[in-house]
Amino acid sequence: MVRFTSKSYPQGVQTVLILAHGAGAPADSPFMEQLAEALEQQGIACVRFEFPYMQKRREDGKKRPPDRAPVLLEAFREQIRQVRTEVGAGCRVAIGGKSMGGRMASLVASEDNVDAVVCFGYPFHPRGKLDRWRIDHLPGVTCPLLVLQGTRDPFGKPEELSARGVIEGITRLCWLDGGNHDFATLIKHPSDQSDLIREAAQLTRQFLADHAMM
Repeated sequence: MVRFTSKSYPQGVQTVLILAHGAGAPADSPFMEQLAEALEQQGIACVRFEFPYMQKRREDGKKRPPDRAPVLLEAFREQIRQVRTEVGAGCRVAIGGKSMGGRMASLVASEDNVDAVVCFGYPFHPRGKLDRWRIDHLPGVTCPLLVLQGTRDPFGKPEELSARGVIEGITRLCWLDGGNHDFATLIKHPSDQSDLIREAAQLTRQFLADHAMM
């Protein structure tokens, strides 16, 4: 399995965050690289991995749709098992990811025992399809769950979530001002994508600290 680890992993880490990529970009995309670096600067060791369909793309260069959910979830569980073997019982294991990767993390957490979930740009619904919300499993997540969402994200905007009311299962929802699904901002915005990625990393550290994981 293709995986990338932080410089601090696994020597003596107390918390590790396993990150999955989104549907269309690999684990070493510019977004994922910047995110992992920002998290490392916040003292959060990360392990990034790729789902089987993305590994095949890496091998032959052919684009494929994501694997079906059971395959994605088993790949995530396999990575959790491997990380726990590497870090030992004293290390807390959080999971998360970008878009689809974060959604898969939340699905794993609704079935398996992990210490926290962090979603970077959660796909609350398909673009423009407010009748197809992807939140039914969230009440089953019993560990702390953080969602970091750009205010311009077409997969879940502030007014759309406000209209839904409280979404059970989400412990904390943080809005990144001006960010789209990739946390990129408009040219005239005072913050750029890198700023919002760093902000997301800071908010992640605060969240994990608030839940006694840092």
